[in-house]
Amino acid sequence: MIIRQLVTEDYDALVALWREAALSHRPNGRDCLERIAHEIAGTTAIFLVAESKERIIGAILGTHDGRKGWINRLAVVPSHQQQGVATALVTAVEKQLSELGIEIVACLIEEWNKDSAVFFGKLGYHCHSDIHYYSKRKDAAV
Repeated sequence: MIIRQLVTEDYDALVALWREAALSHRPNGRDCLERIAHEIAGTTAIFLVAESKERIIGAILGTHDGRKGWINRLAVVPSHQQQGVATALVTAVEKQLSELGIEIVACLIEEWNKDSAVFFGKLGYHCHSDIHYYSKRKDAAV
């Protein structure tokens, strides 16, 4: 397995991965090719893929705002889950964030997603039940 930067040519494989991993996505909003390409071209995205035998088996979308890092998306195909792929992807994002001087990494996990909560807990992430998430969206598809 190798971990490398996501490139725009990986877009179709990324969407296929999300579908295979049953991860919802917004193809007409934040997950469209144009938006992903825009983020890749910027300076705040750390988008990585795990590849085995020339097939993308996992992906992580990390970002930062200059002071805090975020893990926004993490997916691994079911056939490669429980094999260290997700841990390797998170570790790679954390390393790149650390190299940028970012010492806080956060992720948002829906309450129903118990598997992700357990996974991130094992990696040392702590749940903050005293924080409420608010968002304002121009469009529900974004």
